[in-house]
Amino acid sequence: MKTALLCLWLAVLLTVPLWLTDLYFLHILITTGIFTIAAMSLNLLLGFTGQLSLGHVAFFGIGAYTSALLSLGFDLQLTESYRFAVAPKPVWLAFLAGIVVAGFFGWVIGRISFKVRGAYFVIVTISFAEVVRLVALNWVDLTEGPMALSAIPPFTFGIPGLWEETIYKKQPNYYLVLGVAILSYLVIRRLVLSRVGRAMIALRENEPLATSVGIDVTRYLILAAVVSAAIAGAAGGLYAHYVRIIDPDIFLFIYTVTMVIMVITGGKGTLAGPIVGGLIFGILPVVLRSFAGPEIQWIIYGAFMILIVFFLPDGIVPAIRSWWEGRVGPLAEPEPAELSNARPAERQAE
Repeated sequence: MKTALLCLWLAVLLTVPLWLTDLYFLHILITTGIFTIAAMSLNLLLGFTGQLSLGHVAFFGIGAYTSALLSLGFDLQLTESYRFAVAPKPVWLAFLAGIVVAGFFGWVIGRISFKVRGAYFVIVTISFAEVVRLVALNWVDLTEGPMALSAIPPFTFGIPGLWEETIYKKQPNYYLVLGVAILSYLVIRRLVLSRVGRAMIALRENEPLATSVGIDVTRYLILAAVVSAAIAGAAGGLYAHYVRIIDPDIFLFIYTVTMVIMVITGGKGTLAGPIVGGLIFGILPVVLRSFAGPEIQWIIYGAFMILIVFFLPDGIVPAIRSWWEGRVGPLAEPEPAELSNARPAERQAE
């Protein structure tokens, strides 16, 4: 049953450009997909290790700026006698470099901030995001500051020297985002269902107990931070080459809040949670915009979020799964994260 539902989802997603002719709604799906990838990366930290990062948008922005700058090329006069210039690179190479640089900063922040826990970790991540935003805003020679980086080249498919196709239209951009989203999902799934994932979940559930049985806390948390930051950087790179203009507003705190909302409402600690939450809270503003004014939109948006958190405290995906299993039976063997998220009574019932 689970495989059939997965195949149905894939069939629907793969055929969207064939029956959705409104380019505006296709644009909404593309941007929603990009932020869903970012939410999936945040879920690896928040859902599977229990570490709340409120500066996660920093990795998104680092990936975007790195990919954009390398694809455009830049020339910096560092000192009177030393000049550093980089020629424009192929977009795919710049995109991969953005992923690597974002992952590197994830490692740096992990090494620094995982020495603390709780509110201190949150403060460190928020501070990091603000520092990165200020660098992007004030380093005008490199980032153009508030004037924004523009004319960012789009992705190009093909064989260099033989055939190349530049992606300007929305349909191929949709499939590109979908491909990266599927790859990110598979990477996260492979990680959390492995021995490493079980160690991460053990740290989330009871860190002192996990430490007592030999789990290296710092090692697994840093690994989660690196993978999470790299995937967020991939989402940022997709965003930069799709909209083709970025400015320091990409580091705004509201984007991190949006990711957190997608994770919490969909179901943190589940693989499908950020996807469901991303689709709902990515498309909901567009639906509200069709019949409500700006103030009413925010009221409905907030009320809907509060209702979900109040009536479905574990998120939408765990609630649907519990409802289905109570009437039809289990879809498949529970995943490690789902078992750990279950309440004591539910565990005894299993």
